[in-house]
Parts: sequence; structure tokens; C-alpha cells
Amino acid sequence: MEPENTKLKAPDEEESHMIYDMAKWLLLAIVIGTVAGGLSSVFLVCLEKSILWAGKHPYYFLFLPVAMFLTAVIDRYVVPSADVHTTDKVIEYLHRAKDIPPFSILKAFFLPILTIAFGGSAGKEAPAADISAAAGSLIGRLFRMNIEDKRKLIICGISGGFSAIFGTPIGGALFGIEVLYVGSLFYDILLPAFVSGIVGYQVSAALGMKYSYFPINFVPVFSRSFFLEVIFAGIFFGLCSRLFIRTKELVSEYNAKLKIWEPLKALCGGALVATVGFFSLDYLGLGLETIQKCVQGGNVSWYMFPIKMLLTCVTLVTGGSGGIVTPIFFVGATSGNLFAQVFGLDPATFSAIGMVSVLAGTTNVPIAASVIAVELFGGKVASYAALTCIISYVVTGRKSVYPSQELTEKKHSSMAGEMKGSFRKISSLFAD
Repeated sequence: MEPENTKLKAPDEEESHMIYDMAKWLLLAIVIGTVAGGLSSVFLVCLEKSILWAGKHPYYFLFLPVAMFLTAVIDRYVVPSADVHTTDKVIEYLHRAKDIPPFSILKAFFLPILTIAFGGSAGKEAPAADISAAAGSLIGRLFRMNIEDKRKLIICGISGGFSAIFGTPIGGALFGIEVLYVGSLFYDILLPAFVSGIVGYQVSAALGMKYSYFPINFVPVFSRSFFLEVIFAGIFFGLCSRLFIRTKELVSEYNAKLKIWEPLKALCGGALVATVGFFSLDYLGLGLETIQKCVQGGNVSWYMFPIKMLLTCVTLVTGGSGGIVTPIFFVGATSGNLFAQVFGLDPATFSAIGMVSVLAGTTNVPIAASVIAVELFGGKVASYAALTCIISYVVTGRKSVYPSQELTEKKHSSMAGEMKGSFRKISSLFAD
């Protein structure tokens, strides 16, 4: 009789465990999403006020070398172990199963403001995601959770922070999951990541954060010629993604060869970026005005996207702090604008498609990028954006602007044999 009772109780126990686990992660995801939305909102307000204050001075960008010098000094000498203030570092810590140092929250908050406010070419998304990820790691440590649960909390933090910054709750949630491993999605993280992303967005919106959405009204009549133009656009955006990644690699290689004090490198990098300010302010800081102009149908100069690429890489590699997704949006929008001008197409549509396609190629997140396209630009552009995102993702190959990403599945047959054992190793990290 005893074995029979055990068999009868087993399904009930399994169901109870499933309900408990779901309830636990719903609660934790809501907490992380709330923290992510709150911290991201505070960061955005501080960043906006800093940009407005610095912008009152006509030559504010001349302070950028000093700002980047201070950023490098603080990063290197003030709690040097708290080095997680970039998305790539968060990914690295996740793969190495390490707790994110709590002081990383302060560095991820203040250092990007110092860089961006004075004209450094960097983005606002990474600080918010990194702050939220560090908060998730801290909560996991306080409650003495195991390493798998801490990883989930960190991923929820990335999803919540990204969603709160761009107002893309579903795309933000998917970005937090998809950006870690090329070729794999871990479905046991989907529910908490989605909840965290939605809550992070709702909290930040409730706190007064304003988001920009640009519904695309252009709906071309489907034809063979337009379909081919969309395919060629995807290939072009993939090549732009490869160029961005290679530019970052070359700047990193050159920076490593310079055997001088790191803060002095930051000073020189800041001076190089600041020099461009004498010719145009469009390339400095976030560059949101240029992005908006492109997706609203305005035309821009063909050389804007390669210059922005170079300045972003110089800023982030030599010692500046901040994200890379906002510059990627700039590069994608301006390259898409160029493509539209060359082929006589609608600039708003291809600027929008370019934004998400270069994101898909440079960061290996085709699913998240496709969903972000729908959230930012509406459903009319969805099918074209999804196609160009996938093509750009494939064309880019194995590289990424995040070197810590791990490849778990080949993109195409020519990459066979490179991932033996990787998927098994990564899957075991998330095993219950």
C-alpha cells in the first residue's frame, strides 16, 4: 500500500511545487520590475537634467576630455572591484556565475551621466539595465538564493531596465533573455522576464517618463521588386552591423597597444570626440534628434552613420561609460535613411527598419529586435522588419558588440563544429 500512496501523491506534489515556483517568480519579477522601473526613472531624470544643464554652455563638449578622465579614474581607483557598469560586463558575470558587486549600482548610475552629459557618444539603456541587474543580484544575495535563481533575477533586471528606458515591455523582456546566448532561448526565464519587463515599463510610465513612438503609415503594395529591395536592405544592414563590430574591435586593438595610463587614454579619447563638436553637435551625446528626424521621414547626410560608429567606439573603448544600443539605433536609422535615398524608397520606413535590423545584427537579438519594431513603429512594418532583422543577424556572423556573448547554435552551416559541448554546458547552468 505504501508504494501506491506514494504514486498517488506524486502528481499532487509536483503540481504544488509548480504552483509554488510560479508564485515565487511572479512575486520576485514584480519586485525586480518595480525596482528597475523606479531606478531607471530616477536615472533618466538625472541624465536629462544634466544634459540640459551642460547644454546651456555653447562649448560644453570641451569638458568631455576631463569628464572621461574622471570617469576612468573613478572606475579604476574608486572601488575597482565594482566593475560592472556595462552590459557586456553583466553578461560576463552571468556566464562566470559571479555576484555583481553592489557598488556597481552607483558606478552604473553616475559614470554614464558624466560621459553623456558632456557629449560622449554613448547610450542610456545600458546604465538602466546594469543598475537593475546589479539590484537583482543584490536581492538574490540578501535572500541567499542559489546561483541559478540569482541569474534569473539578473536577467529580470536587464529586461525591466531595458523596457523602462525605451518603453518596449515585450521587446525589452526578450532582449534580456536573447542577448546572453547566440542561438538559444531559455524558456524557464520567459515568465519572470516578461513580468519584469511589463512592470518596469508601467512603473516608469506611472512616474511620468515619456516615450516616443512613430507609427509608420507607409504600406507599399507587395511586389517582387519591393521584396527584393527589402532583402537587399537586410544584407546592407548586416554589412553595416559587421562594420560597427569590426570598428569596435580595431579601436579596442589600437587602444590596447597604447602603453599609457588608462585615464590619460580616456582624456585623449574625449579630446578626439570633442573635436567633432566644432563641426556638428549631431554626433555627440545620445543623438535622439537625428533618430527622430530619420523615422519621421527627413533626410540626413550619407556620412553620418560611419562617423557615429567611430565616435561611439572611441568613447566606450578609451574610458567613457554608457550603453551602445542608442548609438546602434542612430547608426541603423541613418544607414536606413541612406539606403532609402539611394533607391528612391520611403525614408521613414527604411530608417525604422534600419534601426532594429542593425540592433539585430550587432547584438544578435533578431526576435527582440523584430518585436521592438512593432512596439515602436506599429504592426504595418512588422513583416518587413522581421525579414531584415533575420537577414542582418545571419550576415553578421559569429561576432557581436558584446564580446562576452556565447555562441550556442550555428547561424548557418559554415559555422558547424564550433559549438561542440557549449549548449550542454550552458543548459546545465540553468537546470533546476
